[in-house]
Amino acid sequence: MAPISSAQPSLPLERAAARTSAAGTDFFSPDYASARARFRAAALRTGAALDALPLAARGPHDESLTIDFAWLGARRPRRVMLHISGVHGTEAFAGSAVQLALLAAPPPLPPDGALILVHVLNPYGMAWLRRANEHNVDLNRNFHLDNGIWTGAPPLYKRLDALLNPASPPERDAFALRLAAAGLRHGVRAVRQAIAHGQHRYPRGLFYGGAELQPGPRLFIDWLQAQLGSTEAVFAIDLHTGLGPYAGDTLMVEPGVGTAPLPALSRALQRPITGGVMAPSAYTVRGSLGGALPRLLPDVRVEFVLQEIGTWSTLRVLHALREENRCHLHGNGGPDHPAKQRLREALCPASPAWREAAVAHGCDLVYRAAGWLFRENTV
Repeated sequence: MAPISSAQPSLPLERAAARTSAAGTDFFSPDYASARARFRAAALRTGAALDALPLAARGPHDESLTIDFAWLGARRPRRVMLHISGVHGTEAFAGSAVQLALLAAPPPLPPDGALILVHVLNPYGMAWLRRANEHNVDLNRNFHLDNGIWTGAPPLYKRLDALLNPASPPERDAFALRLAAAGLRHGVRAVRQAIAHGQHRYPRGLFYGGAELQPGPRLFIDWLQAQLGSTEAVFAIDLHTGLGPYAGDTLMVEPGVGTAPLPALSRALQRPITGGVMAPSAYTVRGSLGGALPRLLPDVRVEFVLQEIGTWSTLRVLHALREENRCHLHGNGGPDHPAKQRLREALCPASPAWREAAVAHGCDLVYRAAGWLFRENTV
């Protein structure tokens, strides 16, 4: 089979706009229900096959919640470009927008190739404007595949629990000063790592990894293994927001995940790629989706890249997460609460320039990754 063209569009957002008369900002949806409806309608217009995994959890207006899939290309593919959005609920607004743009102008696919878009892995979080799911679980700390590890927390997290997770509605309490004091006492890097690593001791706390595998991840794992277990190669991109320079993108890989040499992959994607702990403001994570993928698909050659679209400062994002958690667990919890809206702004800024950049970065990475996957793995 001849390889597809190696030429990739330098401005994929312009390519999508040319076909849809839409700017990047137009791909953003105001809420989960409209994002889901737009995704499914766009998939049908493109000729994609649709699938959905219903969850028992409900939205704020008692609406049903589903993990949705759009599948373009071969139904029994040898090579798959897999794009995942919304592992962290509120971050799904950007991921959904990128996927709508991709449906408007998909990358070229060879006869044995497929593009699969996973729309909002955590629909409860998107609907309720939460990073966590219906059980306050951070799903990117929940993909443990071994039994007996659903306990414990970093020792320093225990000392920070009262600061991070006060059992009261949002209020001003000098959080920034108190966090700075903790950084001086224990070291900024140590505090960041203890907070974000993942913990299984405080069910109402931030970055809680859960006491068991959550319903959404379980359904997704079952679907993934049934549909892609016999595929030869999968390139997965997991899109997040919040970390890194404002409106820039940072690419990270999990230690030990992937078979391609990192320099070659970096050249193909035309971006620097770092291990998670080496990226600016980053940290190691326990129970991540990326770390689990090769074990979920043991007979598949898996490449995985986590893409972060930067928003505001780490302090602003963490404070927004803290106040939303207080609001949801100890206040009225509705999506119209100011704490919820501040978290939305922290993870999906309203700025048109930021939204244009997010869609451009997200689409460009998929185009380049698909070009590499379908070119490098051609027989």
